Amino acid sequence: MAGLMNRVSGWVTSPAGKLRSARKLIAANQRAEAFPLLAQAAKAGVVDAEFEVARAYLEGAGVPPSAGEGARWLERAAQKGHTEAQSLLAALYVRGIPALAANFAGAAGAALATTRPAAVLFAGIDGATPDFAKAVAWARKSADAGSADGQALLAFIFTSGPDDLRDLPQAEELYRQSAEADCPQGCLGYALALMKKASGPEEYGPAAKLMRRAADAKLATAQYLAGVLAENGHGVPLDLVEAAAWYRLAAVHGLRSAQARYGVVLMQGRGVPADPVEAETWLRRAALQGDPDAAALVGDLYAKGGDLPPNLAEAAMWYRRSAEAGHKGAARALGLLCLNGIGGVPRDPIEAAHWFRLAADAGEEQAKHDLAALVMKGHAQTEDTVRTREWFQQAAASGDLVAAYNFGVCLAEGIGIEKNDIEAVSWLRRAAEGVVNAQYWYGRMMADGRGMVADPVEGQVWISKAANGGLVDAQVALAEMLVSGRGGRQDHAEALILFETAAGTGHVGAMFAVGALLGGGHDVPWDRARAQYWFHKAAEHGHGVAQQMLGRYLARGLAGDVDLAAARLWFERAAAQGIPEIEADLAALPAAAAVG
Repeated sequence: MAGLMNRVSGWVTSPAGKLRSARKLIAANQRAEAFPLLAQAAKAGVVDAEFEVARAYLEGAGVPPSAGEGARWLERAAQKGHTEAQSLLAALYVRGIPALAANFAGAAGAALATTRPAAVLFAGIDGATPDFAKAVAWARKSADAGSADGQALLAFIFTSGPDDLRDLPQAEELYRQSAEADCPQGCLGYALALMKKASGPEEYGPAAKLMRRAADAKLATAQYLAGVLAENGHGVPLDLVEAAAWYRLAAVHGLRSAQARYGVVLMQGRGVPADPVEAETWLRRAALQGDPDAAALVGDLYAKGGDLPPNLAEAAMWYRRSAEAGHKGAARALGLLCLNGIGGVPRDPIEAAHWFRLAADAGEEQAKHDLAALVMKGHAQTEDTVRTREWFQQAAASGDLVAAYNFGVCLAEGIGIEKNDIEAVSWLRRAAEGVVNAQYWYGRMMADGRGMVADPVEGQVWISKAANGGLVDAQVALAEMLVSGRGGRQDHAEALILFETAAGTGHVGAMFAVGALLGGGHDVPWDRARAQYWFHKAAEHGHGVAQQMLGRYLARGLAGDVDLAAARLWFERAAAQGIPEIEADLAALPAAAAVG
């Protein structure tokens, strides 16, 4: 009996016995109690115990997490030929061991808990500086020993590692071997290889089957891609409901791309009832993980409102996050907010130009026009003027009439290039065949004799075309020519109609001109009440001479009642702008006209 008890005691106290006891405690979820037994067995050289100790450190199971200690114990087991330790150690070296200490409690920890070391690579973790030399060495040992995980890991390195290590044919063969052993990562890798070789949706069938196997094994990347295949009907019947279900599973597992896509299908109601509130939640999660497209969509949701209340300040925050990550649409949207000073964003044309510039450089064509508009107004940096002129010049040379007009203006005004009226006229004439603004500019230069012999008559013809096309500046210019008779025709009545049309759009100069024509001395019936009305409109917009004329009307009662206090107020505003003869107007007012 004593001998039997000694043998039983030996089983319990032997390193192998301690490992067995530790595993029972782990099965009962008593990891803290299990770890001392694991450590004793590992220190005694039991290779499986060394591997279990490594996992405990990496998972933080029964002991504080430590990637360094985990790697140290893995290497001990790996050196003794433990294929799982070799695979997992290779995965750690690919991802970068230091960074994993804070991350293994999540997706990678779950991968380890399944005893699939290769899952670490496909868990979506961002690592530190990798060590591919060590990773290849350990992955090759594991693969050569027949480990499906090792094969998948080595294939991953051959596919996604440094250029000098890449070997796509060898990677595909390793993925195939791993998939045949039913390794989820092997199935995923081989499916991706087959998808790259497929020439059409009908050839996606084998890849879709492999992807489904990887997705059923709860590999988040495979779940997301299974959703993509189902949404597009590639290799499987098109099924939006199934696609949405796969996206949700991958999103719940924390995969950024799946969170973004699930947010989109919720927003659009593709395979699920539309739910903009939940859509915003998933898009926000993806955006916070650094997805620029998701951040831009969150910005759009807040900017446009709809089922969610509009909140431009919130939109600006998300647009900025997306734009800083390189999203061209978000950069332009943020530029527009800066340009207009809305959504809590201070009005700042220079800041707007910065975002338009980034958007344009990323290929956003409309942002080029936005930046060009700021350049024309002088709200841009010197390099922007040159860049904008180059865009216009290149596009104009390819036959773009709008670009030809803009390039002509650059030449005429010296924007990003030395002034050249002759060249400007050539491009403006070309653009005038289809661009209203170019007709106006060409007509003005012809009337003024810039870059050509002056011809006010023909110039008025081109300006008239632009005016008939609805261009306000052209309407004002034509009206001025009709008042003065420059261009061979004088018609104050038609000029008044043109000025009134332009004034109705908010053109301040046209408002003053209507008042001047109606005030008398022109070939139209005078109407001083209407004249005073338009002088007042222009004066409110800061037109100095209109302020002076309004003061005179009020001081003399030219349109009815006298209002000396108001007259003085408008005279003083005109004086502040340096209007000539205003001191005489002020001196002529009675002393009793002091304001307030």
